[in-house]
Amino acid sequence: MNENKTNINWFPGHMAKTKREISEKLALIDIVYEVIDARIPISSKIIDLDDLIKNKKRIMIVTKYDLCDKNRTDLLLAEYRKKYPVIVLNLKDGNQKEINNLINTTNDLLKDINETRKAKGLKPRLFRALVVGAPNVGKSTLINRISHKNSLKTGNRAGITKGITWVRVGNTIELMDTPGILYPKIATSEVGLNLASLASINEDILNKEEVASYIIKFLSKNYPTILNERYNLDIKLLDINNLKTIFEVIALNTSSYTKGGIVDYNRVYSIIINDLKEGRIRNITFD
Repeated sequence: MNENKTNINWFPGHMAKTKREISEKLALIDIVYEVIDARIPISSKIIDLDDLIKNKKRIMIVTKYDLCDKNRTDLLLAEYRKKYPVIVLNLKDGNQKEINNLINTTNDLLKDINETRKAKGLKPRLFRALVVGAPNVGKSTLINRISHKNSLKTGNRAGITKGITWVRVGNTIELMDTPGILYPKIATSEVGLNLASLASINEDILNKEEVASYIIKFLSKNYPTILNERYNLDIKLLDINNLKTIFEVIALNTSSYTKGGIVDYNRVYSIIINDLKEGRIRNITFD
């Protein structure tokens, strides 16, 4: 991994506030749903989550699995499964069995709570789950799927959820949705660019040329066939170090020109980033 520092850092005030509020409300929480993106199962993991949630029980929820390189992602998930349950969900087209699996796993992990209450002559209570993860990993989409509602805004960009929200799911679970959080300093350029490439960092602060260049270089090294299929770009015939020429080829194949017939590089950068963000480029894992 490249250990150089990156200029990409995004830790707006609401992220610090969210961490404080989670700490303050932790006593109310029975279990944590840690949500990660299957395409960046390392980079989208909140590195200080253990410190934040202490010893709470946890289920890792892996979203956008239909977009990842399953062979690579499964190797990484196998390591996580040694520590806690891992449930893979296809939030866009997933079936109810996946959601039922999550709910059943939650009830099984927390059954002691209501068994203890029953022994004391008390009625069962709702289990409270904290939903936490990096921006744009699918937390709000997950909650809408579980609750069969569309009350939470969703979208392929960071920063849509602005505050903590409670959502009730049936008669057993109440979910606490939180804004996406990262870490104050992104440790390496690779992690920062992975997050930026998959919209976990607000695109308004990004250098689109830097992000698009990173995506092309990564795909040329690891998934050259995908580049050829998407942009008719045979990387064997091109110099990957000459990105200007590569962007010109992509411009030719996407009609990205100004009215004067000049290559519109900004449009090329946006096409590359949006193709990845919207899932038109798929079957890849960056970590």
